[in-house]
Amino acid sequence: MAEQLIELNVTGMHCNNCALSVHKLLEKKGLHNILVDFASEEVKFSTDDSAKLPEIKKEIENLGFKVIDDIAQHSPAFYEKIENKFIFCTLFTAPLLLGMVLPWRFLHQPIIQLILCLPVFMVGCLHFGKSAWSSVKGGTPNMDVLIFIGSTSAFIYSLVGTIQNLGEQYQFYETCATIITLVLLGNVFEKRSVTQTTSAVKDLIKFQQVNANRVINGSVEVISTKEVRPGDTLLVNQGDKIPVDGEILSGSASVDEAMLTGESLPVEKEKYDKVIGGTILLSGNIHMLATKVGSNTILSQIIDLMKKAQAAKPPIQKLGDKVAGIFVPAVLTIALLTFILTYYVGGAGIQHALMNAIAVMVISCPCAMGLATPTAVMVGLGRAAKNGILIKGGDTIEAVANTKYVVFDKTGTLTTGKFNINDIKAEPGVDVKLVRGIILAIEERSNHPIARSLVNGLKKLPNQKIILKTAREEKGLGMRAEDVDGNNYFLGTAKAGNESHFNLSLYKNQKLLAQIAIDDEIKPETEALIAKLKEMGIKPVLLSGDKKDRCLKVAAAIGIKVVHAEKLPDEKLKVIDIYNQKGKTIMIGDGINDAPALTKADVGVSMNDASHVAIQSASVVLLNTDLHSVIKFLQISQHTLLTIKQNLFWAFAYNIIAIPVAALGFLNPMVGAFTMAFSDVVVIGNSLRLKIKKI
Repeated sequence: MAEQLIELNVTGMHCNNCALSVHKLLEKKGLHNILVDFASEEVKFSTDDSAKLPEIKKEIENLGFKVIDDIAQHSPAFYEKIENKFIFCTLFTAPLLLGMVLPWRFLHQPIIQLILCLPVFMVGCLHFGKSAWSSVKGGTPNMDVLIFIGSTSAFIYSLVGTIQNLGEQYQFYETCATIITLVLLGNVFEKRSVTQTTSAVKDLIKFQQVNANRVINGSVEVISTKEVRPGDTLLVNQGDKIPVDGEILSGSASVDEAMLTGESLPVEKEKYDKVIGGTILLSGNIHMLATKVGSNTILSQIIDLMKKAQAAKPPIQKLGDKVAGIFVPAVLTIALLTFILTYYVGGAGIQHALMNAIAVMVISCPCAMGLATPTAVMVGLGRAAKNGILIKGGDTIEAVANTKYVVFDKTGTLTTGKFNINDIKAEPGVDVKLVRGIILAIEERSNHPIARSLVNGLKKLPNQKIILKTAREEKGLGMRAEDVDGNNYFLGTAKAGNESHFNLSLYKNQKLLAQIAIDDEIKPETEALIAKLKEMGIKPVLLSGDKKDRCLKVAAAIGIKVVHAEKLPDEKLKVIDIYNQKGKTIMIGDGINDAPALTKADVGVSMNDASHVAIQSASVVLLNTDLHSVIKFLQISQHTLLTIKQNLFWAFAYNIIAIPVAALGFLNPMVGAFTMAFSDVVVIGNSLRLKIKKI
């Protein structure tokens, strides 16, 4: 039976440790392709037995989380909201704390303190206790175990003191209540910050949530985008968002495509032009044919890429995950040792020993380690997306860090991809109009940049009409075709003659018909890009299937010293392999013939107007064809990695310093709970700084 991909919305996961609990549960169930993202509240996995699904959902809920059907429609109950839990606990904790500083004797009464602490302790038991128990059962004790044991120890110790009337030195109700309230405050900050870090995906989803005007028999009905089907005719008026991908049937318009390409200037569109769902029609109005709807639209694919990217873990995160996994048992051991050494060896009283042990538990914070990488990656990916750079995985960001080589394809990457036929040398007795007609018929069947620009140029010139029966592209070689009369044609980079400026040859039934010289222009920003790369200590390399003299001409014009010309796809692969062994290599290309090399390189970067295969093969897609995006991509990646390293440093340093200080008795549990909450806020705040940081 074929494997089925299951997607669930799971609420209640507030850090990486929570995600780890769900991940381990699904692994135990023998599921594959598991992906748990606590920030977007998504859980994905593959299974060949969908009958197990109700049981899996139940077990996830047993861990203390909630599986819901539609995240957009879901509104948690009043008492489930973390903000409301925090406000409720604050109302009872405030008088307990005031009792410590104000001379109101009645607040010092043990029974009053018990009455004030009990509601907070119950909320803490329900909020942290359920999650703690589930995580212990699942074999990955989480942060909530420490909070639960710490607050429960303080409560039980105080309760025994109250029942046996042992006096004020046994009253630690305010410690129990404050630990719970402060950790809830930390969770509130965490939730809000994580919501901000995932805003890039949420912003893109908003572009999808529009209505469409469907035209049926001359009348217009307003429907949701979800109801649009391929083949529907839609009316889009000035100021409307284009609901889905399609082609213009009539009318003309000026379209703002900035949300996809980062290009601030509007794009003029007319009949037969393609339009993209989510872009805004600034002026004019159009009737359009819906061609791609639902998950097939470019916007949906981008959202899917973003979600996958946010969930892909860079190797640096795996270090944080490993530490977080062994962290809780280690802290419990340290807390126990602290109690034993302080009480039995140090000769301190039981309350002093207990308070030191509780302080160790509440000050330790694996959450900060768990949040260090995903928050930075999310903000970095979001910033890149707003600059028209789609990064398909958090691991890509780390791969870019120490780049030594950037290998460029030439055509359509360093050059505009807009070609002109400079010269046609037809064989004796062959009519040039016939040659033009054959080239036009063949190239109309290709989506290569050369083909598109040749078609646009040839349409304007006189040519003889040819009707083809079949045409197919051969990777890196050219096009083969057959006409209705059974003649076979080949148009490609076959070597013919010695005149080097002719770079295409046209054959009919294995006989040379003509040689064609074509040329394209270098992109204006290319020279500045190459200079900038050299400044960053990165070596630019040109790798192309084109003729050597043309490659050398382009390389000389823009300042590239190393050139590999006349390479077929498999040869490109070997060249990339050599550079991979020398150091981190980025490959930038756009055609089908670049796809294997894009996959082979440490990081493959594809241009947005590239072939579909190239986009699928690349780790990064530049939605804006301006090459300045390459520098922006390198800079955002470097700053994201720097932020991850800073976050991990703060998270580790905090725990390395705080735990011994607490163990030695220099911190009381309340200060510990506050600093623990603060450490999460520092890490998330540092990640959010990446949103506005000058790069």
